[in-house]
Amino acid sequence: MRLRVGYDLVYDCPQPTPMMLMLNTHFSRAEDVVSADLLVTDPPVPLRQYRDGFGNLCSRLVAPQGLISLKTSALLEVSAEPETRPADGRQHPVEELPDECLVFLLGSRYCETDLLSDMAWRMFGQTPPGRERVQAICDFVHNHIRFNYADARPTKTAFEAWQEGKGVCRDFTHLGVALCRAMNIPARYCTGYISDMGTLPPYGAMDFAAWFEAYLGGTWQLFDPRNNVPRIGRVLMARGRDAADVALSNTFGPTTLVKFGVTCEPV
Repeated sequence: MRLRVGYDLVYDCPQPTPMMLMLNTHFSRAEDVVSADLLVTDPPVPLRQYRDGFGNLCSRLVAPQGLISLKTSALLEVSAEPETRPADGRQHPVEELPDECLVFLLGSRYCETDLLSDMAWRMFGQTPPGRERVQAICDFVHNHIRFNYADARPTKTAFEAWQEGKGVCRDFTHLGVALCRAMNIPARYCTGYISDMGTLPPYGAMDFAAWFEAYLGGTWQLFDPRNNVPRIGRVLMARGRDAADVALSNTFGPTTLVKFGVTCEPV
């Protein structure tokens, strides 16, 4: 099945403004690409790309004063079936984890493991280690947080999401990640596209989405506490410790986002 993904973003810049963008599909989807997501700017500006420490593709540019449009559209081959997980869902002792997993056990900007550790062990210490424990965490987060765009704010942390019980998909993901790490399960934050295929209407406006991956059974396995069911048509863009590592845009000067459109639909 073919899936079209893309975006149409417009920023208003009162002065020339350097920008760092993380808006490309992840290299792990390279073999699925039918038509690549090339970033087009209006007005045209020089663009330079690099890979960050997590392997994400980043773009650098200097936006001129005034309006700048950022657009792309890509076509990918994706499975028409709901997501599945590997058979092995065992939890690894910390001493047996690969070195590259250890950073995903530590607290980070939005995931305060120190503040949530006692609560995590009280709630999930008696659950079977491994996938059942991660799923128990996802079930709790899914039921604890009430989804509402009006409750979003860029500074909200996992601890605050737990206290307030409301937020958006990044808040569900931050809390899930922090609770997994508190239980010695490596977890990394993911962002990308999710289609509405296989779900019932009414559908909200399309948006970018957040979920996480936990290291179980020797592989990184996907979990989505916001939706908490297998989905069709999920496309990864970037991974990191939390949302600070995978921000769609970082602007080094005052800017206003005046248009925001996301596409993720079957063709």
